[in-house]
Amino acid sequence: MTAMVKAEGVHKSFGAVQVLKGIDLEVAPREVFCLIGPSGSGKSTFLRCINHLEKINSGRLYVDGELVGYRQKGDKLYELKDREVAAKRRDIGMVFQRFNLFPHMTAVENVMEAPVQVKGESKAVARERALKLLDRVGLSDKAGNYPSQLSGGQQQRVAIARALAMEPKLMLFDEPTSALDPELVGDVLDVMRGLAEDGTTMVALTHAMGFAREVGDSVVFMDDGVVVESGHPREVLTNPRHERTKSFLSKVL
Repeated sequence: MTAMVKAEGVHKSFGAVQVLKGIDLEVAPREVFCLIGPSGSGKSTFLRCINHLEKINSGRLYVDGELVGYRQKGDKLYELKDREVAAKRRDIGMVFQRFNLFPHMTAVENVMEAPVQVKGESKAVARERALKLLDRVGLSDKAGNYPSQLSGGQQQRVAIARALAMEPKLMLFDEPTSALDPELVGDVLDVMRGLAEDGTTMVALTHAMGFAREVGDSVVFMDDGVVVESGHPREVLTNPRHERTKSFLSKVL
C-alpha cells in the first residue's frame, strides 16, 4: 500500500537557521497522524512543506506516491510550475490556526467558493454539497451567517467544511484549536473525531493530548527539527522512552 505521506531526509532552512534536520516518517492512508512538540520545533514548517507552501532544501517528500513540488528525471529534480503545484494542492485540505474565511461571504458561500472557482462546479451543485458539509460540522443553521456573526469555534468548523468541499485525499490541521477559547475547543475536536471515524487521512498538529490519545493512530514528538520519538499514542504519551519527551509531557499533561 502506498503511503499517503512519506518524508525521506527532509531538511529546511530559513537563512542560516536549520528548522528541519532530516525528517523521516510515513503516514498510511486513513491514518490519523498527530504531531506534538514545543513551539519552534519545526512542526508547522513540516506541515507547510507537505503541500509545498514551503520548499524543502533537500530530501524527498511524497503525497500518495507523487513527489511534492518537483518531478524527477534521472537523478535530477525539476521544480513544478506554480500552476502544476496548485493543481496537486487541490487534493490536500489545510485548516490553519486562524480561520482565514472571506469576511464578505456567508458560511455557505465560503464553502462553495473553491469548488466553483477552482473546479468549475456549478453553483447549484457546490451549494448543495456546501450545505451538507455545514450540516456535517453541526452548522446547518448558520449557512447564511457571515464570519463576524460566528464564534471562533464556529468559524473554524466552517473552515474545515471549506477544506472538505474540495474532496481532498489528505487533511492537514495546523493547531486548529490553539486560537480558540477553551470552551469552544471541544466542538472542533468533535468534528475531527467524526472525520477520523469516516476514514479521512489526517496529519494534525495538536496541543490537545486527549484528542491525540483517543483519536490518533500514531503520535510523533518533534523537537529542534528532528523526530525524537514516535509510536502508538498510548505508548508515547503514557510511557515515553526519551527524557526530552518526558519533560515536554510533564508540562502539558
